[in-house]
Amino acid sequence: MRAAVVVTPGTIEIQEVSDPAPGPTDVVVKPAAVGICGTDLHIMDGEFAPAFPIVPGHEFAGEIAAVGSAVDGYAVGDQVAVDPSLYCGHCYYCKRARGNQCENWNAIGVTVSGGAAEYVAAPMANLFKLPPSLAARDAALIEPLSCAVRGFDVLPRTMASDYLIYGSGTMGLMMMSLAMRAGAASVSVVDLNPQRLETAKQLGCTATTTDASSLDAPRGWDVVIDCTGSAAAIKDGLSRVGRGGTFLQFGVSSYDASVAIEPYDIYRREITITGSMAVLHSFDRAGALMAAGVLDPSIFVSHRYPLSDYASALEQFRAGVGRKLLIEP
Repeated sequence: MRAAVVVTPGTIEIQEVSDPAPGPTDVVVKPAAVGICGTDLHIMDGEFAPAFPIVPGHEFAGEIAAVGSAVDGYAVGDQVAVDPSLYCGHCYYCKRARGNQCENWNAIGVTVSGGAAEYVAAPMANLFKLPPSLAARDAALIEPLSCAVRGFDVLPRTMASDYLIYGSGTMGLMMMSLAMRAGAASVSVVDLNPQRLETAKQLGCTATTTDASSLDAPRGWDVVIDCTGSAAAIKDGLSRVGRGGTFLQFGVSSYDASVAIEPYDIYRREITITGSMAVLHSFDRAGALMAAGVLDPSIFVSHRYPLSDYASALEQFRAGVGRKLLIEP
């Protein structure tokens, strides 16, 4: 089969590789669509993946092409989305229901071969069966949405809160959409990209700006969420949290990013600073939200590429082009 392969950091090729075979409790999926996100850039830059070469692609959905001997409840031809998380189930954190902190953490498309290929293997336990109303080529959005759902799991979610979100790429728009459905009094969005801010306006946010200081919020915001990973945005966002408010680090920063904090200010204003990493008991809930029409794929997906264009699509993403970019193998 053909697959996009990160051969070494900075080098990606379309290669012929061996077809995957399902283990007893695995299936083989033929991806209809595979999303590109910031994690893929980190892999391309030599972070996250423990060894190379690696086939990326952790956001994907498609059709089951083969099933293992002990698979129950799924059959060839079923349309599914796949949670890429591979937790060991027996470490300190897994036993405490914190699998996303697994000491032996792995993920499809990050540490093992992923969906940027004609076929990919996945555990039966990681599948979400798609309803007929949800097309597999759109259901690649379920994985990033499941990360956003996990982000909201760690937030206080007090009704009538005021939200400030940094970043209006796919994840920022998802967090914005969930905040609006979670009873927010206002949701304002900061981004340096005016085209992305236009999408935030289209989806109904309260205000958009390239500089949070231009917004009228003398008491700050109840919830500030960084979806950029940018040190400058994080530093600015921390200063915008109102008294008793919460700052969520949701965007993925580079390993060497750092931001100075003022401990006395955190103490005085009783600020909560928290983080959210990947997926945790949130994939099926995200699937249910997608099936209910919470996200409009025609708005969230801006570009679709063939597998042969994976490298150029990745660079388009790096350049901030569009919203969610999908590969259709």
